[in-house]
Amino acid sequence: MEMGSRIYVGNLPYEVTEKDLAAVFTAIGPVSEVALIYDRETGRARGFGFVTMETEQAANTAIVELDGTQFGGRTLRVKP
Repeated sequence: MEMGSRIYVGNLPYEVTEKDLAAVFTAIGPVSEVALIYDRETGRARGFGFVTMETEQAANTAIVELDGTQFGGRTLRVKP
């Protein structure tokens, strides 16, 4: 079985939820995990996270199609 490919997703709006982010990436391919990073002190999202796509091909497609696109009024940074 192929291991998933983890992608860094930065410059996210602070109010984004894991469900919101999963919906964006699921439109490209199957997602196995979404993890937003939160500040330990405040509990607020820090504006970045990681999405694990089920296949490397889906991950590569997501990087190409989503890097530099607008999401919630911000320009996404999507990197391997």
